[in-house]
Amino acid sequence: MTEGVVHSTLGAVLAQQAQKYGERSFLTFEGRDYSFAEIDRRANRIANALAARGIGKGDHVALFLGNHPEFLFLIGALARLGAVAVPLNTAAKGELLDYFLRQSEARALVTDLSLLERAQPVAAKLAAITDILVVTEGQKALPEELTDFDSLDGPESAPEVEVGYKDRMFLMYTSGTTGPSKGVMSPHSQGLSVGAQVIAAYGYTEDDVIYTCLPLFHGNALWYSLMPALIAGARLVLSRRFSGSCFWEEITACGATQANALGAMANIALKEIGRLDRDKLKLRQMMVVPALGQEAARPLTEDLGIAVTSLFAQTETFAVTLHGPDEPAEKAGASGRARDHVTVTILDDDDNILPAGETGEIGVRPNVPGIMMDGYFRMPEETLKTMSTLWFHTGDRGYLDEDGYLYFVDRKKDAIRRRGENISAYELEMIVCSHTAIREAAAVAVPSELGEDDVLVCLVLETGASFDPAEIIRFCDKNMPYFMVPRYLEVMEALPKTSSEKIEKYRLREWAAERMEKLWDREMAGITLKR
Repeated sequence: MTEGVVHSTLGAVLAQQAQKYGERSFLTFEGRDYSFAEIDRRANRIANALAARGIGKGDHVALFLGNHPEFLFLIGALARLGAVAVPLNTAAKGELLDYFLRQSEARALVTDLSLLERAQPVAAKLAAITDILVVTEGQKALPEELTDFDSLDGPESAPEVEVGYKDRMFLMYTSGTTGPSKGVMSPHSQGLSVGAQVIAAYGYTEDDVIYTCLPLFHGNALWYSLMPALIAGARLVLSRRFSGSCFWEEITACGATQANALGAMANIALKEIGRLDRDKLKLRQMMVVPALGQEAARPLTEDLGIAVTSLFAQTETFAVTLHGPDEPAEKAGASGRARDHVTVTILDDDDNILPAGETGEIGVRPNVPGIMMDGYFRMPEETLKTMSTLWFHTGDRGYLDEDGYLYFVDRKKDAIRRRGENISAYELEMIVCSHTAIREAAAVAVPSELGEDDVLVCLVLETGASFDPAEIIRFCDKNMPYFMVPRYLEVMEALPKTSSEKIEKYRLREWAAERMEKLWDREMAGITLKR
């Protein structure tokens, strides 16, 4: 049903697929199957119950939830109401969680028992949040001020709310590089177009079983697993989280034919390939982002006959380029080619277009309306800045070859990518600098032995303060997600700066590369983080 899906809504597509497939399984979670029709009915009942509690069109509802079926029920319900789902990273806590809830102007918060201890104290301080609902999975009675999500039960008829494809469906936060995280305003047409693009490029059908262990608060799981599965009429298998030791067992147990993985996950999974029962493997394709090179992908492509696909995308965009299952072997490592829906170019620092083979910033321009974000929530200047000269500036560097294949090189600014998570150096530095002993801080990426980055923070202490690395790590662990907590710390007398007082982070990276073994290392110190 990819034809015309861009001009539909999530609620409408769910209703159409429920009508077409009925009691056929759409979602599998921990051995329990949920049919298209059941999810459609639950979405309606929850939508009507939320409407009775005052949630209506345009309202923002924060989803501070792990991977649960209720996550899918809820976004279906919000889509029916024309309300906006605000998925939040479940590692957020303290100041960062407070920022997300305030900046998003959320009216209600849905969380689960494992996150309630972090979420409730923050939400309780915000007058705008009038409702806190908790997914308990039947495990615990709640105090009066909280509502068990499972108690939401309204009529099974669809709410009579007019929702269009241009209406906002998600507000998803992308890590800031030079400022606070930005809320990306995504219309229904954006997510649905991504699903259609993936189906067209990778050939997904109703016979496929699509496995994901990626978190539903990320665009990857929502747009590159859920949306294609829904539109194609395929079955989605959802795992709570990634586990290298369980990855292949889960893949074979559910009969997955398609799977998605981030680069760091893929590297870990490849090391665990000895656990695989090859006789039970049905996997045809694995999408890995960023792309694996030809040599790295060999155990999958040659030994197991799995086609490795990839793409280039951001929360703000769509599938900018797609690397399909039948691309030439010599193009392994590419993020694919642009299709008809988009124009891709490479820009220098003055926005001049660079020729093939030269590295610069990846610029994107949609050729179809409605397939990209509407802008950053309450940040008009940031929206205009990123769209200067009518190109969307991705902040990523790459190059195009003579055949139009895009190769991702690195991030242009200071975002750090660790274990599949984008980390805002700015936000990390702001939190570290709120420690009373620290005057200045600069966070930079250093290579990780697992792929992607680890975090080094260079510190300038306040006069008379002493350096207690374990205490600083405990402070970070209390106020930021676990993946953001630095691995390496180094105290300096002064940070290198330009004449305009900008920190020269490239010098810090060069300096760190020459003395990695001398840096204070959290892992070598044996400090375990709380999750």
